[in-house]
Amino acid sequence: MIDLDFLERLIKAIDESSIDSVELERGGTRVRLAKSPPVSAVAAPMAPAPVSLPAPSGPAAAPAPVADTGGSGGAAMPPSSRLVDVTSPMVGTFYRAPAPDAPNYVDVGSRVTKGDTVCIIEAMKLMNELECEVSGSIAEICVENAQPVEYGQVLFRVDPS
Repeated sequence: MIDLDFLERLIKAIDESSIDSVELERGGTRVRLAKSPPVSAVAAPMAPAPVSLPAPSGPAAAPAPVADTGGSGGAAMPPSSRLVDVTSPMVGTFYRAPAPDAPNYVDVGSRVTKGDTVCIIEAMKLMNELECEVSGSIAEICVENAQPVEYGQVLFRVDPS
């Protein structure tokens, strides 16, 4: 059990610091405190099975517009079964370049090979280079630069062709 006084002091310390979140476990009780709300992310399977849905009818049958969530400057692409998701292996802050004045590791259309660095995720003041696990071209960048990311959140979509 975590002492309420300890928890209140911890909340105050986090509130006054630059730390966004902390997770701890004491005496069998697990607590996670965060300043920003959690980002819900669902990891997509690598090769989803095709699903047949009945065609909708009526005025609501028009396809919904696709929101630009990529921050890539181009139009966002709808997820496709041929695209491979590159997900975040940890909670942290996403950076597209090694330094603010440096060029991005990759942009939409960039060719990558397995093992190429595609971004940095800063976690607990450590800069972690994320390597691409597939070869292909970057089809979509799903996160804005310097934004927080969650474990399993899709960062890039790669077209392996």
